[in-house]
Amino acid sequence: MENGRKLYQKIAEKGFDGAIFLDEVSQHWLTGFASTDGMVLVTGKETLFLTDSRYIEAAQKEVNADVHATLYERSLPETAAKYAAEQGAKRICYDGGKLTVSQLKKLEKAFAGMELADLPGVCEELRRVKTPAEIANIRAAQQITDAAFSHICTVLKRGMTELEVAAELEYFMRKNGADGLAFETIAVSGPKSSLPHGVPGNVVLTENAFLTMDFGARYNGYCSDMTRTVVLGKADEEMRKIYDIVLQAQKAAIAAIRPGVSGKEVDAAARDIITAAGYGKYFGHSTGHSLGLEIHEEPRASVRSADLFVPGQLMTAEPGIYLEGKYGVRIEDLILVTENGCEDLTKSDKTLLEL
Repeated sequence: MENGRKLYQKIAEKGFDGAIFLDEVSQHWLTGFASTDGMVLVTGKETLFLTDSRYIEAAQKEVNADVHATLYERSLPETAAKYAAEQGAKRICYDGGKLTVSQLKKLEKAFAGMELADLPGVCEELRRVKTPAEIANIRAAQQITDAAFSHICTVLKRGMTELEVAAELEYFMRKNGADGLAFETIAVSGPKSSLPHGVPGNVVLTENAFLTMDFGARYNGYCSDMTRTVVLGKADEEMRKIYDIVLQAQKAAIAAIRPGVSGKEVDAAARDIITAAGYGKYFGHSTGHSLGLEIHEEPRASVRSADLFVPGQLMTAEPGIYLEGKYGVRIEDLILVTENGCEDLTKSDKTLLEL
């Protein structure tokens, strides 16, 4: 069943005749087509994608089978309201978290003869479990990302800057099939590796220190995500100790991922190991998050997440230890929840590499 029909079933159960989406991610998921301007109207009859002359030719060729792509007339809201009225729609929902105040005012004016109501997270809930086609796209994105890590390990050298490392990873991914980046690449070394989301700078890599690289590709719009921490030179005894704690924590988190397990249980599997080793206060973020068309999606593996995992969901496993002003270590794999457990989609070596 196409995504638009799945969504209609869900909103119909709640008494709605249609749903409107203006955000790019929901539109992509509902239509199979990526654009930066348009509107989707889902009704019992069809999924309608309204766009302008810049996208219409491509959209009519690329949208899903259940989607009707057409040009809008005077404005997106007015055209959508016209179609909704022709189909007898009386109650229309929208996701208020995805609209600006200005957009909502325009919708309320155009749909003045119908009831508009907020139905928060209606697409996100359905997007949590991926279809086989979505999983195939994410798997392909991760394969490109793994290949990028193998490549960077062959070109890292003294004198390179963090920006050069990031650029090399990004160029390789695009050259080898990525249609974009999943997020801004992180490549930070030495004391900067203690910054979980540090920004690469025009600074030379620190020798005999950790280099953390967090990066991902997009394939057909779907994201991958991985982190590897390596050493440019030689690691000392403490560095090896910290790295091993993080690695054992990550392995424990992965081993815990299976259907019926909650996000907080997976988080605890990693966090308990780090805490027992005396570094609990140096692990401040959650153990993992889902992804898809967006790099951060629900569910999550966090201290408060009561979500129970089900087959078809994706989850990163990325514990870390960050010692301010000294260094940090994070190791991240991308995990698919299966019927009987889980599959690690990330194939890159997790041995501490000294390059």
